[in-house]
Amino acid sequence: MVYYSYLKDDRLVAVGLGLTTVGFFFAMRSILEYYRDQAEIKPTQPKTQYITQDTEDSLRTTTLESLLGHYNFSIRETALKIIAGRAVNDSLAIYDLLWGITREDYDERMEALRALAFAMEDNTFQEPLSVLNTPRAYSALVRSLELCLGDVEHEKLDDPLHDEYYLRDIGERRCLMLISQLVHRYGIEGLAQSKFVERWLAKQPWGDSDEERQNNFAMYLERRKNRISDICYHLKRNKTGRKALFKTKLTTKMNLARRDRSDHIKVVLEISMTNEDGDEATSRTGHVPRVNDQTAEEQRLRRRHREAMVLNDGTHSLGRSDIIEREQDSTN
Repeated sequence: MVYYSYLKDDRLVAVGLGLTTVGFFFAMRSILEYYRDQAEIKPTQPKTQYITQDTEDSLRTTTLESLLGHYNFSIRETALKIIAGRAVNDSLAIYDLLWGITREDYDERMEALRALAFAMEDNTFQEPLSVLNTPRAYSALVRSLELCLGDVEHEKLDDPLHDEYYLRDIGERRCLMLISQLVHRYGIEGLAQSKFVERWLAKQPWGDSDEERQNNFAMYLERRKNRISDICYHLKRNKTGRKALFKTKLTTKMNLARRDRSDHIKVVLEISMTNEDGDEATSRTGHVPRVNDQTAEEQRLRRRHREAMVLNDGTHSLGRSDIIEREQDSTN
C-alpha cells in the first residue's frame, strides 16, 4: 500500500518522466554519434615515396637490370644510385673497374671510367674516395692517362693565352678529376710515388729542348687555372714530386730550392732622418731611432717652427699659397 501511494504522487511521476526523457536524449545522442563516426570516410594515408635500406638490400641484380631500362627517369636514377652504392662497398667491383680503365680498347676504357666516376659521386657513402686511396688505384689511373696519350694528338703547350684543358679527351679529364679529388683529400704523396710525372706529365708536348720545356712548364703553372696546374702545384710542394720534376727536366735545381714568395714576404721599414735645414745631402737612413741630444728649449723651438696652417675653401686645388707657416724669430 505504501508503494501504491507513492505512485499516486504527481511529483514523483513528473520527476521520473523528466529523468527518463533526459536519459533517452543522451542515449540517442550517443547512438547517433557512434553511427556518424562509423559512416565517416577517412582519407587514406599517403604512402612513402622512398625505399628503406632493407628494401634496397632485398633487390636482386636481375631486378636492378630491369629497372635500368624503365621508361621513368626517377626509377632509372634510383636504380643507378643503388648500383653505385653497392659498387663502392664491394672491393671486387672496384677492382674490376680499375682493371677496365687500363684496357687499350677505347670504348671499354670509357665505360669503366664513366662507371667509376659515377660511383665516386655517390653521397650515401661517407668516404667513397677511400677505396681509391691505394697504390693499385693510383697506378691504374696513371696507366689510363698514359693510354690517353695515343688517343688524340696534343698541340705544343706554348701559348700563354690558350687553355687547352677543356678541349682534352673526356677520358683524360675524368682521370684528372679523380686524381684531383684524391690529392685534395689525401695528399700528393700517393700520386707522386705512382710515377705520375714520369709516365704522363713529362710526356706532354712542353717543347723540344730542355730550356723550352722548363719555360713552357713554368708559364703553364703561372697562367693556367685548371686541374693539371693544380696537381703540379701540389707536386712542387712535395719532396718526391720535386725530385720527379727535376729528374724529368721540367724544373731546374734553382726552382727546386726556391720557396714560394707568397708564403715568405719580408717587409723592411726604413726611417729617413734629415737635419733641421732640410739638406738632403746630409740625410741618412737607419733602422734605429736617432739619439735625442737637444735641450727642452731647442725641442720647443723646433716644434714651433714646424707649425703651419692650411686655408682652402675648396674652390681650387691645394697649393703652396694655401699654407701659412709661423714666422721664425731672427734670433733663431
